[in-house]
Amino acid sequence: MVWRDRLQPALLAAVGQLGVEVVDAEINALVPPDCRTLMAAHGLRAELVFPAPALLTHNPRLLGYYRLLMGYSQKLFYTAQTGASAFAVMETEGMMPERCRDGLHELCTALCCSGAALLRRLETTALTPTFLHELTILTLGAQLRGGANNRIGKEGVAQVFEVIRNLVARHIKTEDKRKLELMNASKRTVLIEFASDPDIVIRERMSNREMRNIIAIEIKGGRDYSNIHNRVGEAEKSHQKAKNKKFAECWTIINIDRFDGDELKRESPTTDRFYSLRAIASGVGAEFTDFRSRILSLTGIPAKR
Repeated sequence: MVWRDRLQPALLAAVGQLGVEVVDAEINALVPPDCRTLMAAHGLRAELVFPAPALLTHNPRLLGYYRLLMGYSQKLFYTAQTGASAFAVMETEGMMPERCRDGLHELCTALCCSGAALLRRLETTALTPTFLHELTILTLGAQLRGGANNRIGKEGVAQVFEVIRNLVARHIKTEDKRKLELMNASKRTVLIEFASDPDIVIRERMSNREMRNIIAIEIKGGRDYSNIHNRVGEAEKSHQKAKNKKFAECWTIINIDRFDGDELKRESPTTDRFYSLRAIASGVGAEFTDFRSRILSLTGIPAKR
């Protein structure tokens, strides 16, 4: 994703293309007089903090500039609670569908209220174009790190899913990108699926067509040891939900090689087993052997002889 089209240079370019008369007319109608005066006293254009509908119509991606300036992540900003979920397409796709056009004035009014609150809290000595640009970069940096962490997490889940697939490959009847369906030694169907919370679930379809929840697996792909307790705490929340759904086993797989199982157990008492992602992916060693034997025995899959 290219971010330069929703940062301060893109905003200034849009003002130049539209003309200040168009922008000023809308700003004067939306922005409180004291805020316009404060911006002018520092030689700043008011749209550096306050959005005008004409600007967002000209470049819908500029909604991202104001979101970043106010310190909102995409996850927090584009929700039903804020009423802004329908506007996400403006930032992400650069589009202005009719539903966004109809609500644009209300959106700008709300953002101008937030901008006024932000401006009134700032030390006026710090009020410069560079400072406002750096505010957007601070939020952007956190967002990019969050995106990278999310990607690492998905890679870890996919890695574990592939390990499990290889363990049960001879018994797979059907599969797609998110689910394996296999037959166990009791001639019952076992489903191994990607899920969102927890990451991977293993269930067995009983003779009465009800499902027996066998294993819930949380995978934490982050490699930063200093954050391990936060990640295990997140796994605990997921496993508590899994236990409420009667899963027999809850496992947590973490992407660090050395850890104190007793200490992590205090962080996540619901976790039955902790495994290292590297050990599982290696396909050798005592930890992998334990993981393999438990997968096969709990699902009723006969081990290869």
